[in-house]
Amino acid sequence: MSLDSTKQLTGFQPTKEFFIGIDSDGCVFDTMEIKHKECFIPNIIRFFDLQPISRLARDAAEFVNLYSKWRGTNRFPALIQALDLLHNHPEVRQRGFAVPRFQMIRDWVAQENKPGNPALKAALASRSQCDGAELQRLLAWSEAVNSSIEATVFGIPPFPSVRESLESAAEQADLIVVSATPGEALQREWAEHDLTKFVSLIAGQEMGTKAEHLRLVAGNKYADGHVLMVGDAPGDMKAARAVGALFYPINPGAEELSWHRFHDEAIERFFNGTYKGEYEDSLVVEFDALLPEVPVWKKQ
Repeated sequence: MSLDSTKQLTGFQPTKEFFIGIDSDGCVFDTMEIKHKECFIPNIIRFFDLQPISRLARDAAEFVNLYSKWRGTNRFPALIQALDLLHNHPEVRQRGFAVPRFQMIRDWVAQENKPGNPALKAALASRSQCDGAELQRLLAWSEAVNSSIEATVFGIPPFPSVRESLESAAEQADLIVVSATPGEALQREWAEHDLTKFVSLIAGQEMGTKAEHLRLVAGNKYADGHVLMVGDAPGDMKAARAVGALFYPINPGAEELSWHRFHDEAIERFFNGTYKGEYEDSLVVEFDALLPEVPVWKKQ
């Protein structure tokens, strides 16, 4: 995380009694499917030489990024997870295809706390062209994904009840965007639909993890029970729990219903102190049951 990013987060000062962090992709906007199926996955197949097993590669990447408990994970560890699933896929083994290991990429992902293009470029600057070949491939892939998203993902409005929810919540709470998406894309998407006026800060991938966003912006600045994270992925809930925040799930596949419920009842419960406990617990149980940990081909 850069010094400027840290200052932006730590320098944030409350203006309201409550705080709400909000994820973006798949939460505010119905962009998860188009980004992964049309932008991420075709470039995974292209840049990582998976053409001979393209269908299986697509299945693995879709499972990781859309339909499992890894949903919403940063693109770099998600790539490794998809490659590992492919490596152990029975049909891949039957075909005799060896999924490339990409050990240098694995090492960088394991060691880098803020995986994003700026950190990747910094890592490449300290290596020779030969030593950094795998990381150069990773950067080329990530930049191609960003270009694909910019060219493909536009005109997608927020889910119904999002705008009304943000407007209502902003009356009593400080709102910020908490996301693993690159900041440039977040700024573009929120501005396109005139939603930036509701949030005080847009924190993306380059500014650290979601837990760091919440800790630096809201930690020790709000009373207990006055910090809430809204998200559509287990990682959002994990980030909330890491800083002692409450969590409101936007259920994958039932996003509209989730936002209606947030607008009609959850916001008021958060503000009047009846959110924590039985109400939140029931939402989390419902959410936790939606995303599996094991792909179907491992159960066969």
